[in-house]
Amino acid sequence: MEPHELARIFRVLSVDTRIRIIQLLKQRSLCVNALASRLGVTPAAVSQHLHVLREAGLVRADKRGYFVHYTINDSKLLEWREITGDLLNCDAE
Repeated sequence: MEPHELARIFRVLSVDTRIRIIQLLKQRSLCVNALASRLGVTPAAVSQHLHVLREAGLVRADKRGYFVHYTINDSKLLEWREITGDLLNCDAE
């Protein structure tokens, strides 16, 4: 993987609120207001973070009636885990 692509992954993950959103969404799907309530931030701030996470492919949106529920894209999360693991792996042979 190209260095600029790796840097993009770490930029997405460099904000603690985004990490907390990922942790919450790994447990279950939630809407913006539920996330905002659990995180103690405004719905507008959550929406901005979700936009970044959706652009990166980590989060999926599912419209349910009047609300949009967000879930983790497990396959993308696994992909990122493998990519970053390769970078951070230090096998001394």
